[in-house]
Amino acid sequence: TQHSHTAKTVCREGLSIPKGEAENMKIVLIFLFIVPLAPLAQAEKDYSSFDSAVSPETKSRFAMLDDVRILANGLLQLGHGLKDFVHKTKGQMNDIFQKLYIFDRSFYELSLQTSEIKEEEEQLRQTTARLQINNEEIKNLSQEMNLKIEDLIQNKIQLQEKVWGLEDKVTKLAIIQPSMQETEEISSLKAFVEEQDNHIKQLLRIVEDQHTQLDRQHNQILELEHKLNHIELHELAENSFTGEQTEPEAIPFPLRNTTAGSYTPHGVTPDCTALYNSGVRSSGVYTIKPNGSEAFDVYCEMKFGSSWTVIQNRVDGSLDFNRTWDAYTNGFGDLNEEFWLGLNKTHSITKQGDYILRIELQDWRENKRYVQYAFILGGPETDYTLQLQRISGSIPNALPEQTELRFSTADHNMDIINNFNCPENYLGGWWHSECEETNLNGKYVAPRSRGRVDRRKGLYWKPKKGRYYLLKSTKIMVHPTDLKSFE
Repeated sequence: TQHSHTAKTVCREGLSIPKGEAENMKIVLIFLFIVPLAPLAQAEKDYSSFDSAVSPETKSRFAMLDDVRILANGLLQLGHGLKDFVHKTKGQMNDIFQKLYIFDRSFYELSLQTSEIKEEEEQLRQTTARLQINNEEIKNLSQEMNLKIEDLIQNKIQLQEKVWGLEDKVTKLAIIQPSMQETEEISSLKAFVEEQDNHIKQLLRIVEDQHTQLDRQHNQILELEHKLNHIELHELAENSFTGEQTEPEAIPFPLRNTTAGSYTPHGVTPDCTALYNSGVRSSGVYTIKPNGSEAFDVYCEMKFGSSWTVIQNRVDGSLDFNRTWDAYTNGFGDLNEEFWLGLNKTHSITKQGDYILRIELQDWRENKRYVQYAFILGGPETDYTLQLQRISGSIPNALPEQTELRFSTADHNMDIINNFNCPENYLGGWWHSECEETNLNGKYVAPRSRGRVDRRKGLYWKPKKGRYYLLKSTKIMVHPTDLKSFE
């Protein structure tokens, strides 16, 4: 009884047995209860043989030692059982973790498949939208054909009724023996009826042929959609710089001492060229302070043995150039990526002396061209009017020379030509002239874009008498120069 009470106490205080291992623990406990009985019976037998020789005090002492041994043996067996239980539990936990790993991997693969399915659904949705438009057109044609068929059926019914009436008249006439004139009229009427019946049959065959042609046209529409990609590639080849003269080696321009050669004592220069003369040789973002203006950051590009101040850069269409007048005045974008420096900052640089304007263009076949102008940029009181005079270049000119070109945006356009707002229709602020297609601040359009209207709003270089060039990237820079060297 004492052993049983001890085992129950140990189980109650030190064990928390899962449901799955309940049966195993029951067997362990039964074993613990049975094992002590054999030594106890043997001990009682031995004790009875020595009852006569050993004193009662000695017997009590031996009995307590035996109880302790039995209890220790039971606890040892219990420990072994617990150890086996722990090992089994660890094995089950490892199996659970392995299954969780397999589940996580399966869930990740399922996520990838789900993403692919979503992309396919988007493509399918676009294709379905186009097919719905085509089906709507086919449906309208079918409705028109059905109306014509119904009209033909009504005409046929009317003709049949007339034929039946004529047959009755023929029967009556046969009875009363009609005259030769009446017989001729009856024959002409029969011929007319037969002719009309043949005409109706021909119309029905035409209707069936038109239905067949509609099905063929539907299939041809799908084929034409696939051929559009090849057509776009052909147009891209036509709009590239291939066949134009290559860009010659640039000749360094003589610098004006009043601008590029100056250098302020505090390390802030009036433009990037002066920064180059001070010893800087790496392209990047620097702070300049033009004469009579506050300091601001610009991107300086080191090339041709000098440094150019970049006022516009477009490379991938990540920045929307369809902005307001204030945005084009103050500038926008990231100087390390796509940006517009700002008309106010550009004017503060160029009013220091004589500058040249360099425009670099790149088409979608990675061909590069350039053009350089001597220019004058007016201030805000003139809406930053631009006057150009071509100096050199490897592409035909697309901007009017010796003409005051006023900068305008959709919300600030003073020169609306024939009720046509150039910035609003071609998007982006620019020095527009007669709404020509040349607009280096227009919407960025890739060659795969469809729709002639949208594509005409893209980046183009369009000479007045020549074809347009679809552009991938543009860059506009300024550099001080002495105009006398170009006379």
